Amino acid sequence: MKLAKSAKAFESWRKTSFAERAKLMRALGEYLRTHAEELSALQTLEMGKTMKSGPAGLVKCAAVCDYYAGNTEKILAQEKIEGDNSEERYVQFDPLGAVLAVMPWNFPFWQVYRFAAPAIMAGNVGLLKHASNVPQCAEAIEKSFIEAGFTEGVFQNLFLSVPQVESVIRDPRVVAVTLTGSERAGASVASIAASEIKKAVLELGGSDPFVVLEDADIARAAATACTARLQANVGQSCISAKRFIVHKKVAKEFTGLLVKEFEKLKIGDPTDTDTDIGPLATEHILAELEQQVKKSVAKGARVVSGGARLKMKGYFYPPTVLTKVKKGMPVYDEEVFGPVAPIIEFANEKEAIRIANDTPYGLGATLFTSDMARAKHLIPQIEAGNVFVNGMVKSDPRAPFGGVKKSGYGRELSAYGIKEFVNIKNVCIKN
Repeated sequence: MKLAKSAKAFESWRKTSFAERAKLMRALGEYLRTHAEELSALQTLEMGKTMKSGPAGLVKCAAVCDYYAGNTEKILAQEKIEGDNSEERYVQFDPLGAVLAVMPWNFPFWQVYRFAAPAIMAGNVGLLKHASNVPQCAEAIEKSFIEAGFTEGVFQNLFLSVPQVESVIRDPRVVAVTLTGSERAGASVASIAASEIKKAVLELGGSDPFVVLEDADIARAAATACTARLQANVGQSCISAKRFIVHKKVAKEFTGLLVKEFEKLKIGDPTDTDTDIGPLATEHILAELEQQVKKSVAKGARVVSGGARLKMKGYFYPPTVLTKVKKGMPVYDEEVFGPVAPIIEFANEKEAIRIANDTPYGLGATLFTSDMARAKHLIPQIEAGNVFVNGMVKSDPRAPFGGVKKSGYGRELSAYGIKEFVNIKNVCIKN
């Protein structure tokens, strides 16, 4: 029934003007700003995000709505192509239909709105299969579209089991799929979509390098590293900095400053607005993190700070710093989805780049140096979809976001993201 409703809604929604869509999208942004506190409380309840960080995430969701409300008509304007005197040529961008989004729990609002705002402004309709542990967030997202005035069916939440996802992707009324999640989930969804010759965009895992050269501002690098590792979500983020690759001349100083930054943070009840570090989302995530640290220590890594589950109710693990990290240890080789900062030393630029690229993932990377010419020389050598110099990796509506290698393909956000789910139509008219 919901797929039929989606198909019906698309037939009318695709005919609306950009101005009509923009008015509703701005209303959606305003709704999110107005209800930021109550929506944030839902994600705190369901997956443990702190109330200290949560409302800002809803404001960012509103910003992506505003960006596409203000820029879609310009981004999707017809592009003229030079032809001979007897013809008119241009590229036109038409909506495709119903796009299914399979979304994760770690940023239960932002991940959805960054897909929905461009897709719907382009004239598509959206279907959401959210993570099973954030059902109230999923329902609240659908409600937000209705409250903002969107026609029923333009955006719908689907409560699906994992096996049901395949049948929805294969349904002819669904034209494309986007997924943010694990490598395994991405491979499965991409395989199904490919077998139906349907477009897919994947944003998967990451093991982002954070490279600190010997000429960097070390205090600034350490302060940024703290935020980049924890990402307002106890490190449960694809774009968290996960491997700290530090020149051996400054490694001791950087390590000491990072430990001090971690020790400033308050751990506790995520509903308390003074809390910086809440619990991990599930017992499974905590158990896996514990094993990665234990196995790495058994192989020679040294715990400088943290390193053991906290003896308090809930899935709490402290911000942890490990040194003497080498290839072959889980914290070097695997994605670490929690508040652990492994520090890997290097002797020269060539070695730093080799370590940075020594991962199956390629989502983001950070480089700290005081020499901008040096930075610009190294940027092309880094295998990642996002490279930030002297700042942490983060998504922005104005810039494309996505990865290479096993971090996925396709892009979200900016003009590049909105054009993932349109028919880029070549038009030639003979006079």
